[in-house]
Amino acid sequence: QVQLVESGGGLVQPGGSLRLSCVVSGRSVKLFTMAWFRQAPGKERDLVARIYTDNSSDYAESVKGRFATTRDNYENTVHLQMNSLKPEDTAVYYCNFDNEMRRAPWGQGTPVTVSS
Repeated sequence: QVQLVESGGGLVQPGGSLRLSCVVSGRSVKLFTMAWFRQAPGKERDLVARIYTDNSSDYAESVKGRFATTRDNYENTVHLQMNSLKPEDTAVYYCNFDNEMRRAPWGQGTPVTVSS
């Protein structure tokens, strides 16, 4: 069974940084496009970033230039480096396989709160 465990969230002031991690078990991340999503209170889950098998990546316009996703094939982990955080980045962050047909059960996510 594929499992996803996100970590690294927390409370940070505007302008601060956080690095999220997603440890994947049961399937090799290097074979698939991985994605980060976030869900703010009362809103739908939205795509934030993708990392493709060639390690190229793309981002939602709202985070472009501030967020960067990487992959560690040895640790079977994906990361999301978040810089210049804004209050509107407050959400629960999740990772999963990008292809909807390949989605694993959602993990618990890791909450990020950006507030002074």
